[in-house]
Amino acid sequence: GSITSHRRMVTEAGRAAKVRTLAVGYRLAPEHPFPANRDDAMSAWRFLRAQGYAPAQIAVGGDSAGGNLTAVLINTLREQGEQPACAWLASPWTDLTMSGNSLATKDAVDPIIHKGYLGELADAFVPPGIARNDPRISPLFADLHGFPPTLVQVGSHETLLDDAVRFAAAAGAADVDVTLEIWPKMIHAWPLWNAHLEPGRRALENVGAFIRRHM
Repeated sequence: GSITSHRRMVTEAGRAAKVRTLAVGYRLAPEHPFPANRDDAMSAWRFLRAQGYAPAQIAVGGDSAGGNLTAVLINTLREQGEQPACAWLASPWTDLTMSGNSLATKDAVDPIIHKGYLGELADAFVPPGIARNDPRISPLFADLHGFPPTLVQVGSHETLLDDAVRFAAAAGAADVDVTLEIWPKMIHAWPLWNAHLEPGRRALENVGAFIRRHM
């Protein structure tokens, strides 16, 4: 993905929330493995803070690997005593050990994401010496106590369904205010196609309402 591929999704989410948006073109693997993405996200956070925005005036969100980065950024910020008002995770990839059952049970109906492909991405992203269950790599395994209010959206036809459901369950077990939406028959990151897909537009309307409640 890129700012180009996600421009409309970011814009429409901001329109629904009635807020300004900042899209982050963070560095990508394999040329730039972890922690380049996290460092770039931190730079974007510091930029906003330098502009005078308080943490309670900032929402952080992303889809797929960007959902992973959203959680990793927030966990990093919490270690430093800051966190955003809320988080939005769309079809998040939260477990790079790839232990979710839906990778097999939804393989036949997901036209985009498959376990072999995810393995290639993980190989490119995770540097030597870091385990794939490290919370900085797989936020599913992080201590989520104190995480901000979170909206998790996922389609029922996604191989990453379990990544989203298990993350929401872990957050809920840690007393996080978490909302999980499972959209019937939707595929990976379906809000990307909001221009032509009515459920994509409705999902972004929910995002906007969620952000307005918490920011």
